[in-house]
Amino acid sequence: MAYSTIERWHEIIKSRDIASLKALLADDVVFESPVVHTPQSGNAITIKYLAAALHVLNNGTFQYLNEWLGPDSAVLEFQTTCDGILINGVDMIRWNDKGLITHFKVMIRPLKAVNKIHELMGQMLQRDAAQQG
Repeated sequence: MAYSTIERWHEIIKSRDIASLKALLADDVVFESPVVHTPQSGNAITIKYLAAALHVLNNGTFQYLNEWLGPDSAVLEFQTTCDGILINGVDMIRWNDKGLITHFKVMIRPLKAVNKIHELMGQMLQRDAAQQG
């Protein structure tokens, strides 16, 4: 039996396997960040954001609390702690008939959590850009 999109996503969270993440995203995937105003389009930019998030959020305290599944979408509620701040949020994921993620939206609360994620993700993305430049 083939893995569902969400089962594959959970495996990526556990393994932090960026190659598997890349294979799960549609080429025209749209990513909506809680700290960037405009949606980001395309596989390459979405990989950067999700890989940084895997590093920042998936720090040993990350866990999914609840899951709501539809035929081609899911909402996954998560919780993690970064620098002593409890972060609660949801991943809203849609996929196409091939099982590839076409839309990924992250929403986070409370405000101090959003501010902390903005700080940590900014540092991670700048570090990655410096290493590539």
